[in-house]
Amino acid sequence: MTEAPVARVQRVMPAAPDVVFDQWLDPESLADWMCPRPDRCVAITIEPQVGGTVRFDVDHSGTSVLITGRFVAIERPHLLRFTWSNSNWADPTVVSLVNVAFEAFGDDQTLMSIEHSLMPPEQFDDFANGWVGVCDQLAAYLRN
Repeated sequence: MTEAPVARVQRVMPAAPDVVFDQWLDPESLADWMCPRPDRCVAITIEPQVGGTVRFDVDHSGTSVLITGRFVAIERPHLLRFTWSNSNWADPTVVSLVNVAFEAFGDDQTLMSIEHSLMPPEQFDDFANGWVGVCDQLAAYLRN
């Protein structure tokens, strides 16, 4: 048996760590940048506490996709960790793990690192590319 691949993305964000961190817990902000376009987040539920719910109702090219999870760690402004299940996966009971780390970088910037592990191997390319798109969208959102 081989280990499932881990999607890793690092990006410098144009805001301080506390600002970038807070965007991940704000449903209004998430609705603007979380879903890689052309997908759309149509409803978002975030309960920002350990054990709290993460839920994204996504319009994926006309197909409804439900992403659910729970916060495993919240350490403002350094770390978010949450589980991730996707109704669109061949086995929607698979529970993967998303780790987002925030590190001060230069003047009022953040090195944001995302690691998505335990996903089905056949999903790796979609998620590796998807997280790159999400980072691009968050950077653009922070510039506005």
